[in-house]
Amino acid sequence: MRKIIFSVLLAFSLVLISSCSKIMGYSVLLWNIPEKGLQDGDVVPVYIRSNISHVYVIGTSEGKFEVPLWQLTEPVSKSKVNKLKNRYADYSHKYATVALDGLPMRAEAVNTAKQVYRLRKNETVKLLYKVKGQAPMTGGKPLEGEWLKILTSDGTSGCCFSYNLRPFETDATGRRIGGEIQEEIENPNADFDAKLLLTWYPESYKDMIDSNRIDLQKLVPSYCFHLDEESKKLSFKMPKVDKSWEYKGADSTGYNTYQLKDIPIIVTVRKGNYIVVRYTGESGKPEDFNLVTIDGDINEILTAEIARRETEYEQLYMYGPKFNSKSYGSLSLGENQEFTWTNNRLVVSSGIISANAKGRGKIENKYFLTKALRTSYDGVLTFKFDGMNKEVNFLYKIEENGLRLEDATGTTIKNSTIYERAISPLVMFFSIGE
Repeated sequence: MRKIIFSVLLAFSLVLISSCSKIMGYSVLLWNIPEKGLQDGDVVPVYIRSNISHVYVIGTSEGKFEVPLWQLTEPVSKSKVNKLKNRYADYSHKYATVALDGLPMRAEAVNTAKQVYRLRKNETVKLLYKVKGQAPMTGGKPLEGEWLKILTSDGTSGCCFSYNLRPFETDATGRRIGGEIQEEIENPNADFDAKLLLTWYPESYKDMIDSNRIDLQKLVPSYCFHLDEESKKLSFKMPKVDKSWEYKGADSTGYNTYQLKDIPIIVTVRKGNYIVVRYTGESGKPEDFNLVTIDGDINEILTAEIARRETEYEQLYMYGPKFNSKSYGSLSLGENQEFTWTNNRLVVSSGIISANAKGRGKIENKYFLTKALRTSYDGVLTFKFDGMNKEVNFLYKIEENGLRLEDATGTTIKNSTIYERAISPLVMFFSIGE
């Protein structure tokens, strides 16, 4: 038996080693990594892509390590990578500093195109390649320069006209070769300090907001990472963390990675609106938190979601508020999302409602439906009966002359969303009654 177990474990280990050593493709590096001896334009093998950590795992003579997704081109086959490399060859090792504060970076090479980013004076950007576009006009004449595709140090890319860019080259160590230096920057971590002044929330918040599926229990405004500019207090609050410290600055420990002074936190900047906070608590075990910035006020988002739920329930209440079924009893809705449900013996005998449940309780509409289910149902009603701990969920549909409820017991609920109907569900129809 021991030999069999050992053989299985050995085989499993070989599979893992094989999967980690297999090259998924080759990419062109877009930004220098001097501590690893890599320059933009270098071709590197890519082994793994992690959409959770937003990194690639690449390999060099020094071994394998993680690189943010934005810092590499999409992996391609070995036969195609040289063609990809040639695209960036004209601007290999070429960067630029920004001469104008607020210089816009645009989605397209047109001065009226959507702004994707506003550059700061003295900010360093990577020049990628020329793009065809219409030169901005001044005094009836086109500005001198050309449209360029550029990349910021946090991974934002877009088009920028070169008139207010001051180009320079870098050597193998990542140091500047020539070029105009606009002014001496006293604080090399100024950009990072500015990011700390933003309010950073769990990445799951953005997923909820973008999908319009807000979980009121999980979207907590106080769960954030933030530096108060006046008091210099850095606060970090998550479900199991509630700490604050005096901020004394940070030391760069690698590309876009910073160790906060006298604070057990390391911050890695992945993109302009995405960071990873590694916090080491009293247990000594580090834990990573993926954090993002949110467009809009969290409290306003919560208020809007509460209002949406109230409106949805009010529509159902106004349609009734009383519904009757000869088989399944009488359901009456109250103004404050209260309900009474009498003569529901058949529903109890089916096991959907507990025999201990009272004929009253509260209704919530906290769950969402997929787009596919939305074609057949209006939403989900969650009944919380007095005397019963477990909630009871029903898909519902307002019919022409009544209300249809469908038992959702046993359905898959993930991220506050119901993805499928139950197997052989009980379907009940209630007519509008007095």
